[in-house]
Amino acid sequence: MDPQAPGTADTVKTGIPEAESKNPVTIERIRLLKVPLDIVPQEQLPDIITGLLRSQKGGNIVLLSLWDLLRARHNGEYRSYVQKASMVIPISKSLVGGARFLTGKTPIRYMPFDFVVSVLTILEKREFSVYLLGSKLRGLKKTEKNIRQTFPQLQIVGRYIGGFKRQEEAALLQAIRKAAPSMLLVGKGVRGEEKWIARNNVNLNQGFRLWCSDLFDVFAERKKRPSRAVFDRGLEWIGYCFQKPVRFLRIFLYIYYKILLVIYRLFVKSR
Repeated sequence: MDPQAPGTADTVKTGIPEAESKNPVTIERIRLLKVPLDIVPQEQLPDIITGLLRSQKGGNIVLLSLWDLLRARHNGEYRSYVQKASMVIPISKSLVGGARFLTGKTPIRYMPFDFVVSVLTILEKREFSVYLLGSKLRGLKKTEKNIRQTFPQLQIVGRYIGGFKRQEEAALLQAIRKAAPSMLLVGKGVRGEEKWIARNNVNLNQGFRLWCSDLFDVFAERKKRPSRAVFDRGLEWIGYCFQKPVRFLRIFLYIYYKILLVIYRLFVKSR
């Protein structure tokens, strides 16, 4: 089976110990325009998260938007980061429609903040831990306070502001390794954003790592997340465009994406 052809799918084992599950949960991975997407049903998420952590196969979790998918096609470093991720979760409605159009399969789309809350709930129930990296000091403290109130049994084993200096990075990485968090949450302010995670994979522990740009701002109540109704309609991008009007130019990228889907449907799939 050609791993680059649209419409192909892989089955990725989570590594849940047999003592805990006679039928280990698997993640089905498909490829959309040569970029991986995982099908992760909500009801399977607790077993997947727990299984990967207990088998010490945490790795990176990518919340993939349409713009991220297009970036992965043209940026080698980012593409490698996505391809090697333990989970690639679609957050754009266009990705779900595109996957259904090319592969006949329907990935589960998550709202980014809701996905993180679901993961933190799973970690809390199983007495796992989290490390917070990003934002400015005031926002980070507010984020930590609100997470402690919402998830009182979740262990917060460390925090560090996003605007750290290069000479502080080695000490920060050592602190994260010693804390050995089950989940490293990385937010705005970290130099390189997702690429910082990719560049430091070998220097981090074996827990999960997840980047989400506005996560700490939402936890700190500095920014509102889109409503469920807006998100379900796939219109959350409009609000982001009004925050930065230059993003309205992404309509041309959207048209480009639609053209790619048609080309792959007509020509690439049959190769």
